[in-house]
Amino acid sequence: MCFILLHEFNISTNFKVFPFKWYHLMQASNDLSLGKSSFQWQNLSWRFRSTSATERALQYQAGQKISGFTVKEVVTVPDLFLTAVKLTHDNTGAQYLHAARDDKNNLFSVQLRTTPMDNTGVPHILEHTVLCGSEKYPCRDPFFKMLNRSLSTFMNAFTASDFTMYPFSTQNGKDFQNLLSVYLDAVFFPCLRELDFWQEGWRLENENPTDPTSPLVFKGVVFNEMKGAFSDNERVYAQHLQNKLYPDHTYGVVSGGEPLAIPDLSWEQLKHFHATHYHPSNARFFTYGDLPLEQHLKQIQEEALSKFERTEPDTAVPNQPHWDRPREDHVTCSPDAMAPDAAKQNTLCMSYLLGDITDTFEGFTLSLLSSLMISGPNSPFYKTLIEPKIGTNFSSVVGYDGSTKEASFSIGLQGMAEEDTEKVKQIIVQTIDEIIANGFEEERIEALLHKIEIQMKHQSTSFGLSLASYIASCWNHDGDPVQLLKISDSVAQFRQALKDNPRFLQEKVLHYFKDNTHRLTLSMSPDEAYLEKQVKAEEEKLQKKVQALSESDKKDIYEKGLELLSVQSKIQDASCLPALKVSDIEPTIAVTPVEMGTAGGVPVQYCEQPTNGMVYFRAMCSLNTLPEDLKLYVPLFCSVITKMGCGGLDYRQQAQQMELKTGGMSISTSVNPDYSNMDMYEQGVLLSSSCLERNLPDMFHLWSDIFNSPHFDDEERLRVLVMMSAQELANGISYSGHMYAMTRAARSLTPTGELQETFGGMEQVKFMKRIAEMPDLTQVLRTLPRIKRHILNPLNMRCAVNSTPQKMSDAAGQLDNFMSNVASNKKDRKPVLCLITPQEPNFKPCQMKTFFPMPFPINFVSECIRTVPFTHEDYARDPNSVQTLSTFRKSVDWVRSGQFTQQDIDEAKLSVFSAVDSPVAPSNKGMGRFLSGITDELKQAHRERLFAVTDKSLVDVAGRYLGIGQRTCGVAILGPENDTIKKDPSWVVK
Repeated sequence: MCFILLHEFNISTNFKVFPFKWYHLMQASNDLSLGKSSFQWQNLSWRFRSTSATERALQYQAGQKISGFTVKEVVTVPDLFLTAVKLTHDNTGAQYLHAARDDKNNLFSVQLRTTPMDNTGVPHILEHTVLCGSEKYPCRDPFFKMLNRSLSTFMNAFTASDFTMYPFSTQNGKDFQNLLSVYLDAVFFPCLRELDFWQEGWRLENENPTDPTSPLVFKGVVFNEMKGAFSDNERVYAQHLQNKLYPDHTYGVVSGGEPLAIPDLSWEQLKHFHATHYHPSNARFFTYGDLPLEQHLKQIQEEALSKFERTEPDTAVPNQPHWDRPREDHVTCSPDAMAPDAAKQNTLCMSYLLGDITDTFEGFTLSLLSSLMISGPNSPFYKTLIEPKIGTNFSSVVGYDGSTKEASFSIGLQGMAEEDTEKVKQIIVQTIDEIIANGFEEERIEALLHKIEIQMKHQSTSFGLSLASYIASCWNHDGDPVQLLKISDSVAQFRQALKDNPRFLQEKVLHYFKDNTHRLTLSMSPDEAYLEKQVKAEEEKLQKKVQALSESDKKDIYEKGLELLSVQSKIQDASCLPALKVSDIEPTIAVTPVEMGTAGGVPVQYCEQPTNGMVYFRAMCSLNTLPEDLKLYVPLFCSVITKMGCGGLDYRQQAQQMELKTGGMSISTSVNPDYSNMDMYEQGVLLSSSCLERNLPDMFHLWSDIFNSPHFDDEERLRVLVMMSAQELANGISYSGHMYAMTRAARSLTPTGELQETFGGMEQVKFMKRIAEMPDLTQVLRTLPRIKRHILNPLNMRCAVNSTPQKMSDAAGQLDNFMSNVASNKKDRKPVLCLITPQEPNFKPCQMKTFFPMPFPINFVSECIRTVPFTHEDYARDPNSVQTLSTFRKSVDWVRSGQFTQQDIDEAKLSVFSAVDSPVAPSNKGMGRFLSGITDELKQAHRERLFAVTDKSLVDVAGRYLGIGQRTCGVAILGPENDTIKKDPSWVVK
């Protein structure tokens, strides 16, 4: 469950060409599984064997009646290998879209248009509260209980600015029906109990609920979640920008809830919002995959829609009245202790209101135009804003955003000095003038259209979810979702428009940017007293509430607090919920055949897959010969090596060729623990790239140039990349604090954990801050070739190729040529085994507790415990998989006492198998074996151990590894200043 401000997904435009909706679809494009679903409907006499899901869907006719629905349109979408069936519900007017596709990871989603008019967060709190029990399933938290009773591949709910969505996906037909029943009942027939509102939304409660003399404080899941959201400067900026650009209706408020406004929401208002917004007449249903549409329609009609009559929901969002002159505004934020330059923490951005997103082609054009303007080192705004180093990176909101009824485009800088404000404004205006005068190079437009072709061919495992997200905003405002899916039509129309009018794009820039008076310039600066003011404002709000209370009100609050505590601590009877059985789990894994070979003496794994005309290449290069003092530099090396230029190409030409010829080329750190020994691991860097089959020689030619002649001579280019990288790491702390806490907590437990902290933990964040602060980067430039000599050495390398059977021999030939071209990089040192090798045999696990004071009002806490490797017989019995526990330490006592039932064990097994059996894309098949050496035989043995886990073995394992005295654990906290921790000598305070 979460609140999403869709602006967030636009942050790293250098790496993401497309904004949230578009990019999300493309990233997850075409999970084409050529084999048909193995699942057969056991209750149905009709079984489809001879035809595919897409062909079956073509049999529907416009006007056909099915279970209370009428078919409106049936359309083939060959680009995405699907057939779209549009329907409406006769009685309620509910809209329905089915995307039939030969993909067994089936998805359901229902979205409601939710348009709040205040900052109380009512749609967000409602999204949480409807999942706390319903008429048919009255137990508390049926949603979370189903995580352990299902083999779902995804279950969640989202609150956006103007809609709320409830999606799930699963590969099991019986599971689909179970989850659909729970979701329909939750959305349309929730209990909405007052206690659930207090728990999920907000409440006044004694700080210690069992002590009536302890002070009253605000509590509540959403209240605390939004306090966390408002401690993230990027999110604060994005929220203000949207509210101020669209001030006159629902986008002028915080749909997730502004922390100090949340306590103004009453339980009655919550119930009223549900009654007016959560109605089928205000709903859009979406199903995807290879299961029969008829069964979905029948179940939705019988369990939900048949119980409603049509209403006329008043939820439409009017267009924002256009301003006749541009506006400026200013907001403040918390200072960032990790900022690359403490004196440069200002943000400035210009945001323009564009056209209605239901105009599909206009949205497509503006999305492409945005990418041409800001994406990569060849774009005009990158050249004028990023390269002069006025700021560290583009502003947190940048580029085209089609998540609101009328789209917007934003451009600006973060990490800049206050005195550069006017300069940045001038640069933005001048750059727009230059674009109107000069347009764009044809090769850049072709590179972008090539990117679309690649992203349509790339297959992911969550295509249904991405499709639901992609169409959500446009469909929400009565746009045509099917039109959105016809991407080739838009590409053809775009090419024709350029052919008919060479100034087509320049005229768009003139209209939407130069001549547009609906423009907001928003600046943000740090305020040392920001957090203090927030705390004070919350305290004042609290006192105002408390002063209005009588003694009997306070007594009532205390009693309600005890009642909530009692309900929360009661063991819930979840027997009303549907559940799969362990016998529903496939007993054996699907085998992934691979062939082993060599190219130029380097081991290669070949995996033939239905990759839809794509070739995927990976190479693992060992770090075993790298001197220890260079380890901290490896992530920096990885991030810059493909962006500095190579061979005869400068960095701009290199970026252009990568976009024209590949689906991306990257290098990342890789630390793989040995599957049989906790103290052994492989350390390396992973090279990854993909391309269309026709571009194989070009992709390997680019890799050859990176191996043979990377450019390490441009200090200015390196500084730009360092500043951007340091800024992104600093921004990520409040967003991914839990990941940093977990990485740090695991640091002292295994050699792997220690290296992962070096490469991706707080240690790396601080290191990059130090590099960004250096006035002279000459020493860093000298370090990069030293690292390259150790890493890009074919003697320390192994490769993997995934492609179609028809293309594999060609791919092998091209790989051979590549290895011949880079043979000169072989160093005359003893070859290093690329298999997992022992490191630091003297490593001793130890207890460690670390605290990082951070300028935000929430704590990220992690405790990690050393257990056993993958092949150990106890690995399958990790009791932390039994997810029925409130806190980890209580869970240990609970497991050791053996107070769990067979049902608990079965639910834990379902939960574990849900993760173990999550779908794998053709591009990633065989990667477990390649990276970690875990073969299908090892996976099957692990599977059998999971099936065999008993209550006795769980109690035994908990006693052996998790009991006090037996366990070695690490703890880490990132959070606000804490005097108790500072006074405790057992904590290391950073």
